[in-house]
Amino acid sequence: MSDCVRTSERSAVEWPTVGLAVVCYFFLFLALWVLPVWGAILVLGPAIALHASLTHEVVHGHPFQSQVANAALVFPALTLTVPYARFRATHLAHHRDEVLTDPYDDPETNYLDPEVWQRLGRPMRAVLRINNTLAGRLLIGPLIGQIVWMLSDYRACRAGDRTVLRGWVEHIPALGLVLAVVWAAPLPFWAYAAGAYIAHSILRLRTYLEHQAHELARARTVIVEGRGALALLFLNNNLHVVHHMHPNVAWYDLPTLYAQNKAHYQRRNDGYVFTSYSQVFRRHFWRAKDTVAHPLWRPRD
Repeated sequence: MSDCVRTSERSAVEWPTVGLAVVCYFFLFLALWVLPVWGAILVLGPAIALHASLTHEVVHGHPFQSQVANAALVFPALTLTVPYARFRATHLAHHRDEVLTDPYDDPETNYLDPEVWQRLGRPMRAVLRINNTLAGRLLIGPLIGQIVWMLSDYRACRAGDRTVLRGWVEHIPALGLVLAVVWAAPLPFWAYAAGAYIAHSILRLRTYLEHQAHELARARTVIVEGRGALALLFLNNNLHVVHHMHPNVAWYDLPTLYAQNKAHYQRRNDGYVFTSYSQVFRRHFWRAKDTVAHPLWRPRD
């Protein structure tokens, strides 16, 4: 498939990505030192979400040919709670399409093993059902996702996984840098934290229905069409099946790939397509996209 499409040749420096990083840090500066509190919060949400999208680009080897330089570009832990090394490890593991949505092997899934679901108490089931609506995912999704992730990593550390522990230890200087800058700025920390939470919520919109339970691995990944502000904020990851098929292609080439081969990608993912995020809101703001328990899960031998 990659031989049938034409994208811009990989250069030593991908300047659109570098330029966007400069814009991101500029808006961060405005929020911390220039804007009034509520204006700063509203700017911080998209700016930190954009930084997270840039971090995703870095994980896939952009914008420099040196991965050290790439990691340095997004070194500050603007999201506060996401260690770069842990995100990199879990996200690359997630890119094994054959295990997408697997309750155990896909680190980014929201599905549970039906047996685990049955063992949960009613209050927890109620919370997770709310979290499976878009409204719930935006409101409480960042908190639930962070708790689940940290509990999983805590168990891994208790079991002696030093790689996981090292990922969290390496997070300390990146977090410390952000805390030091926020402390030096006139913006109160609670306002920065509120902006960071909004950023996590914005990212939950993107990930809400990125993947569905489906018998065919190729049909588990969504396409959300549209070229508006959200597409830019997500660095075109709304064309998610295109990214999964071409994970090393820069964000600004994804729309070209999709436009050149739209019918192919829609056949590829069995028509799992939304015309825009407005359609996602209309369809799922109050209504869950599916069940929390994986609907196609078969017990392991």
